Amino acid sequence: MHTDGKDPMHGSAAREAQAPPAAPADDLPMRILVVEDDEGDALLVQEHLYDAGLAHETVWVRTVDEALENLDVDCVLLDLGLPDAMGLGALQRVLDAGAPPVVVLTGLTGTDAGVEAVAAGAQDFLVKGDVHPDVLARSVRYAVQRRRLEDTGRALYRSLVRAAETTRLERALLPTPRVADERLEVRVGYRAGRDGLLGGDFYDVVERPDGTVLVMVGDVCGHGPDEAALGATLRTAWRTLVIAGTPADEILGLLERVLQAERSRPEVFTTASMLAIHPDRRSADLYLAGHPVPLLVDERSTLLPSDARGRALGIPVGGGWPARRLELAPSWRVLLYTDGLLEATVDDAGTRLGKPGLLELADRTLNAEPGPGPGGDGIAPDEDPVLGRLLSAVRERHGGDLVDDAAVVLVGWRA
Repeated sequence: MHTDGKDPMHGSAAREAQAPPAAPADDLPMRILVVEDDEGDALLVQEHLYDAGLAHETVWVRTVDEALENLDVDCVLLDLGLPDAMGLGALQRVLDAGAPPVVVLTGLTGTDAGVEAVAAGAQDFLVKGDVHPDVLARSVRYAVQRRRLEDTGRALYRSLVRAAETTRLERALLPTPRVADERLEVRVGYRAGRDGLLGGDFYDVVERPDGTVLVMVGDVCGHGPDEAALGATLRTAWRTLVIAGTPADEILGLLERVLQAERSRPEVFTTASMLAIHPDRRSADLYLAGHPVPLLVDERSTLLPSDARGRALGIPVGGGWPARRLELAPSWRVLLYTDGLLEATVDDAGTRLGKPGLLELADRTLNAEPGPGPGGDGIAPDEDPVLGRLLSAVRERHGGDLVDDAAVVLVGWRA
């Protein structure tokens, strides 16, 4: 196979050679890396690929070191006897570098070298003296296709795992309210941010045996899996404290201790608003930990008092979370929410919706007659229709999915 001792690839070790495309015109040439120190064997591989009609480009190198610099290909044809690596050691180095599918070429017959190579991660193995054009081309095609199927399977598995993790986080971050009083209106809603992943927003509503109902909305700073996990931990800790009968004015302090113990970085903080509705339903205590002030929903909604605002949880400054006593009308509704609603932008200049815009949308949506029901007006089938209208209205003003998560809780009482 040698021709006057010249390089069969007509150039240096990493020079490319193009075979005439015999495949359909819409097939892109397959890029194949031939790792072979013998010129004659390298030329034989090239001729076999040409004779098989495989549209391809080849890159020929003589050593594993050179191969590691040329792995941007569709398939690797690897000899196991190279100047800088022998046997499975050559294969392992190539695979450890993140190589595409590898077909091993071995000159050893009557041994288990090929089987061992496949067990180590090669897609296939061929004995040099027994290789025919169609067999070589088919092996390359199958190796590439198997790798694509494996990659697709791994991507699907990762997607399923991610969906399962999201479901677990949803159960932890967005629980079912635990309220026995059927006369109390309790609605909850959540919209994930633009990437569709849950962030650190969380909520919960729990009624104690004495009839007191505690409502919580919180927001871990940041957005991502770590924040979501921390939010789930804090939400679970909050419910535990409530069920255990912890006095309302001690809950935020204990929750801060959980935050300090569980956060990944000392600069992570959490804002929260908490409402403790007394059994008579005519009064409540409001606790603010650096969080947006809830709305008192009416024909013309207003903000609840903010004169007793406390610091965010996890901020190393003095001060606690004093209760602000609220005297409620015979009929009332209160909306707690996270700042994902306020931060929605409403024009090209980046103007935020803010509290005035949220008050306007609350008046328009929360007091309106029921709309077309689940699936209408952008409301998800499993979403509360009342809060779904509000969230959809904010999204419409924003012009698309919100950048940040948004959690909302509406509680109310009618005499």
